[in-house]
Parts: sequence; structure tokens; C-alpha cells
Amino acid sequence: MDTKLKCLLLDDELPGLTYLKMLCEQIPELEIVKTYNNPEKFLSDIPDLEFDLLISDIEMPGIDGLHLAEMLQNKLVIFCTAYKEYAADAFNIDAVDYITKPVKLERLQKAISKALERFVKPETGKKFLQLNTDKGKILLYFNQIQYIKTAISDSRDKTVLLTDGSFLNLKNIKFDTLLKELPEADFCRVNKKEIVAVKAIKFFNHNEIVLHHLEENNKNASLILSETYRSDFLKKVKL
Repeated sequence: MDTKLKCLLLDDELPGLTYLKMLCEQIPELEIVKTYNNPEKFLSDIPDLEFDLLISDIEMPGIDGLHLAEMLQNKLVIFCTAYKEYAADAFNIDAVDYITKPVKLERLQKAISKALERFVKPETGKKFLQLNTDKGKILLYFNQIQYIKTAISDSRDKTVLLTDGSFLNLKNIKFDTLLKELPEADFCRVNKKEIVAVKAIKFFNHNEIVLHHLEENNKNASLILSETYRSDFLKKVKL
């Protein structure tokens, strides 16, 4: 692939920034545009910068990397931090990846590969499916989906939870058909009856996935993670 990502680096600790730059220079898919050790200076420069990807620390003086990333529009973000506890927050804001320090070249290369996939996909890939529902045909956009499950009324149908909290009933469609059409990196089957959007996940453990979505009892929706699909799921959310 000839695509190069224009990349900015941000870390308030100079030794860490220098080391990260050295690693990035060994990855041919990256073009280092500029490095910053001051998040506020970075923020002031944003209007004049052309870049595709930010690789940033999280805990920094003035503003943390999570809040900073939320201010960026249509930019890819990879976090490199010494702290594991921000991982769920990072994926909640749709970060490409979350790397714990010390950063290794192999791990960074894997994160860059993910960024390249996401960078190229909007140009060439579909953003929605045309499907039959109990109310007629619909254009179902991938970014609207939180999870898909077998409908209670008819196992041939599928119920979709949307990001606005509403539900759709898809008529007579198989999970295999849906999985072939959904972006592979963004969706995962977790048991025989459910597919989940990775961005909808708040927490997970060996047997359960907890979503950001709150049900009527004000508790977070949860899904069972079955042994059959566990390995594939863990690969997609691996830190």
C-alpha cells in the first residue's frame, strides 16, 4: 500500500517523545509532520496543521489527551500511555488503538495498520446497508448500530438497537449475511444470537459484555460472551 499517514506526535515528556519519534521513523507508512511536548501549543496550532493521525499521551498538564482527542474532527487517534485505566474511555471516543508504555515497534506497527484500514475505508467502503424491515425498506448506517440480536417474535428476523435508543426489526436475514456486509473491524459476533458494535462496549470480562446503552431500569445493557466467539472478540478489542 502506497498510502502514507500524515502524523503528529504529542507527549509532554521529551524522552518519551524522542523515543516515539524514533519508532515512528521506522514505519514507512508514516510521515511525521510535527512533534509537540505541550498540548496547549498543539491546540493553538491545529487550525494551521494538515494531518491524518495523532499519536498522543493521555496524562499531560493543562489538558489530557482524551479531551483533546474529542476536539479533533475526522482525525485518527492512537493513545500511548503508561496508564491502563483509560482504555475504556479511549475506545468510547473511537480511538484507533490504545498502547501501554513502554511502546514496542511491533505493537506500534499493528496500531498503524489499524489506522490505515480505517483511513482508507471511508473512501472505498460502504457506509450503510439497504435492508427490509417490518415497516418497509431502510438505509441502515453502520455508525447507527449498537447491537443486533435474534428477534424474540421470529428467529428469522433480527432486532437492531440504534444509537438513539430506538429499535428496528429486520425481516428474514441471517447473521452470516449481515457479518459479510458489516465492517469487520467494527463489529463482532459474541454468541449465537447477538452481534455487537465494538464502539458500543463499555466493559467486558471473560463471559460478559456491558454496553454504554442504558435499559429502562437504568442499568447498562449486557450481552453474554460465549466460548465459541471469545477468541475472535478478544482479537478485535485487544489492547
